[in-house]
Amino acid sequence: MSGITKALIVASPHIEKILAGEKTWEMRSHHVHSRGPIGLIAKGTGTVVGVAEIADSLGPLSEGDLFANALRHRIDGDRLISQLSDGPFPEVPKRWSHAWVLEKVLKLIKPVHYRHPNGAQQFVILDEPAIEAIAKQVAAIRKSAL
Repeated sequence: MSGITKALIVASPHIEKILAGEKTWEMRSHHVHSRGPIGLIAKGTGTVVGVAEIADSLGPLSEGDLFANALRHRIDGDRLISQLSDGPFPEVPKRWSHAWVLEKVLKLIKPVHYRHPNGAQQFVILDEPAIEAIAKQVAAIRKSAL
């Protein structure tokens, strides 16, 4: 998992569940077309706290699919139900209609600071110092796992 140049912003408590291996689907309102390695940013911290690979993008998912896969996305039932109603604008995608499938998740030893560009809300293109620091940590984690 080298060559990580972008990172996904993930809110709490979802980021902690992903890093703990409890959550393998990050729920979003649309597909993601890119695949491969990414950094994982804990929203509001200014730091990359882990890495993962986007393996797939599923959806739009039915209500049945969402409830059947609760162990993958870890959204509790009441919260999930509140996001499934069509509301006054049925043409607007439901908040969690697509699953971004994450694999090979690694928690970084030490959070890596990055420069947050104006307007970035979902993906961030990482600056060179952050890219290098992440690559060093991933290499160290892999080496220690041998």
